[in-house]
Amino acid sequence: MTTSLRRIRAEYDRDSITVYQAYRPAIGAPAVEKGTFVEPFSRGRMTWIKPSFLWLMARSDWARKPGQEMVLAVRISRAGWEEALALAVPTHADRRVFRGTDEWRRRFAEATVHVQWDPERSLRGSKLEQRSIQVGLSRHIIDRYVDDWILGIEDRTPLVRRIHRLLQDGRTSKASALLPPERLYPLDPALAQRIGAS
Repeated sequence: MTTSLRRIRAEYDRDSITVYQAYRPAIGAPAVEKGTFVEPFSRGRMTWIKPSFLWLMARSDWARKPGQEMVLAVRISRAGWEEALALAVPTHADRRVFRGTDEWRRRFAEATVHVQWDPERSLRGSKLEQRSIQVGLSRHIIDRYVDDWILGIEDRTPLVRRIHRLLQDGRTSKASALLPPERLYPLDPALAQRIGAS
């Protein structure tokens, strides 16, 4: 089990990977319509992208938290995803990545991309032993995300509501069958080392 604690699980194909974000409809609806983020989305603040559907369900309470009522599946290029990871610095001083706290502080202060590993979630929202990656894109690189990496945006809110309804009705197997098909994402060893993946 420990060998797979920090691996990226995602829905992906040869050219793209799907990441998730939750927004209020005023931001989400124009993004779906235009196929990328437009105003009132802010390019001046960090935005976090997550390839784990269930992690975002726990975070957004199945799209019921204020400001997170719309769940977006953002399909981005794998080249863009891996470009972001190549620039990333973990949010804590992982001894497998850094020689010491001072090196981590220096690199973190200069980083344009942050990586955080949080407990993965079960269908019912319980914390699992495995870790799920979040990638924070700062204002210094967000233009690349919005203008170059995004291939399309889909509103997954109807699916979210359907799965949540099935869970509430105790129909767990039917809910599980509707989950996006996530599998282990292959990482170059040097890239895995940089972000503290197992």
